[in-house]
Amino acid sequence: MSDTRISDSIIHQLPPEISNKIAAGEVIQRPASVVKELIDNAVDAGADELRILIQNAGRTLIQVSDNGCGMSKEDLPLCFERHATSKINTVDDLFKIRTLGFRGEAMASIASVSQVTVKTKRAEDENGWEFEVWGGEEREIKPTATDNGTTIAVRNLFFNVPARRQFLKTDVTELRHIIRTVQYAAIASTDVAFYIEADGDVIYDLPVQDLKDRVTQIFGSSYKASLIEFAEETSYVKIHGFASDPKLAKKSRGEQFLFVNGRPFQHRYLTHVILSLYDAWTRNNEYPFYALFFDIDPAKVDVNVHPAKMEVKFEDERSVIQLARSVVNRALNKHFQVPNIEQNDDPFLSDDSSKGFGSGFSFNTQNSRQSGSGDFQIPSRINNRSSNIQGKGDEFGEQLYGRGSSIQQPNYTGAGNFEPSEEEQKKVTQDKGFWQLHNSYILTQTRTGLTVIDQHLAHKRIIFEKAINATEEALPSTQQLLFAQTLEMSASDYTLLKELHSIIQRMGFSVQLLSGNTAMINGVPADIEIGNEEEVLISMLHQYQELGQKVKLEAREKLAIAFAAKAAIPRGKKLTEQEMEGLVDQLFACEQPYMDPLKKPTISYIPLDEIQARFR
Repeated sequence: MSDTRISDSIIHQLPPEISNKIAAGEVIQRPASVVKELIDNAVDAGADELRILIQNAGRTLIQVSDNGCGMSKEDLPLCFERHATSKINTVDDLFKIRTLGFRGEAMASIASVSQVTVKTKRAEDENGWEFEVWGGEEREIKPTATDNGTTIAVRNLFFNVPARRQFLKTDVTELRHIIRTVQYAAIASTDVAFYIEADGDVIYDLPVQDLKDRVTQIFGSSYKASLIEFAEETSYVKIHGFASDPKLAKKSRGEQFLFVNGRPFQHRYLTHVILSLYDAWTRNNEYPFYALFFDIDPAKVDVNVHPAKMEVKFEDERSVIQLARSVVNRALNKHFQVPNIEQNDDPFLSDDSSKGFGSGFSFNTQNSRQSGSGDFQIPSRINNRSSNIQGKGDEFGEQLYGRGSSIQQPNYTGAGNFEPSEEEQKKVTQDKGFWQLHNSYILTQTRTGLTVIDQHLAHKRIIFEKAINATEEALPSTQQLLFAQTLEMSASDYTLLKELHSIIQRMGFSVQLLSGNTAMINGVPADIEIGNEEEVLISMLHQYQELGQKVKLEAREKLAIAFAAKAAIPRGKKLTEQEMEGLVDQLFACEQPYMDPLKKPTISYIPLDEIQARFR
């Protein structure tokens, strides 16, 4: 039997145009990724002024201009080669990285999925140079007249990768990611002036300024007097930054910033630790602002974890987190004049050296931030009874109003058992039909048991259906304000308001968009208490963002849910019998009275035989 061999190898090296597109999938995920890489290069080039122009949320154009050192004619084509960089030269350099970029992948990845034009000039050169790379195909280098520094224009992102372009989100969503990226860079580099313009609208025009002024200009003047400064230095790490007063906490994440050696990074557990320090002053699902800076020996932190460069590994992670917790906790306690009692029940931060690093890594499921809801939970044996009442329709609704009818009494037997007198029975039948438990739950008897209604969830259902119906009306009901309210907003909030403006108007708001991230509120829906309109509108936007990450609904449905969550009667509010009766009337007039907009039960039914069983 002859030996048969396959002479041709089936393994081959991919050509650059394919390998670069594969790399681009990790490095360039969306327009904001391009903005981040170009800003990093500009800062590394020593620029102290950046101008960023965006068109169509980065789909059509992303242009970043800087006044940095510029590039020579020889370096210009090299910057588009994979793993070509000026930041490192040896393996040892990987352990002392101070620059934002170092991998040499970004420009090659960007150029492989877009049409890139670069104009650059060094201060010592008489003229600049222009170079184009379209879809990885290099074109001729030619001299050009340009200012000192570098301007990079990225056009038609993902033009040659239709699948990637198809999976981009809406323009407003992509623009919010870009704004978030610029916020990170602007907070990290306060010695750099930032100007960003999107479709002709100026988003930020930030001069060189200190950190407190930078934060105030980005997020609004209300932050100036509400920032809590902290700083601590040890032989291992230096920590400094600002945290906000809890009154500035938002309903959605997005204003929590971590930096190590000027590099933004994300760390889920550290974020959990810092947010948990606010639990005494914030409600569930509220997120305060903080900007936390770590200065540490580069050899003690690994930034080469992922191509996106947003993950890092500390050599002594436990010490870093424990110090951060202590510093921020001390600053908050000092601000609120609370005695500083360090109590550390977290096994991850325990000083027990016998445990391996990270051996105690766990999230406390009993912590309020992990529970997912601050709702009071009815005991399990009577909870989630909505399935028992769904489908009974008018019959169940009529039972709620049968309070004048005879009440089925249990059969009491045996010595010492309670038996109501005729006078007490008469009092029960003449007493009010609704009671309030803990100012949160409405109780009413039916012919066959007891019904418990969550007043907050019930009112959410009512307002949600009103808001949805209002969007379908030609002229929604609006109560005009005696004095219009001018609202200064963050750039991301204003961008979201622009996207949702038409829906918000149809829900009964009268909001006028002004320049400079400012809006004017002229009228609000009838369900909103006058004097609370600014808080309601901002809370709606934040709740909408939070919902966008959790549920897949139409924009108007998510907005109606956000509106209902803020405008609904809160738990803890005392109601009169007339108010309770009116609430129940409106609830059973809804199309789906048994569930709130997020499918939580509004009603729990306890059968009489179950109540009787408890006394046997």
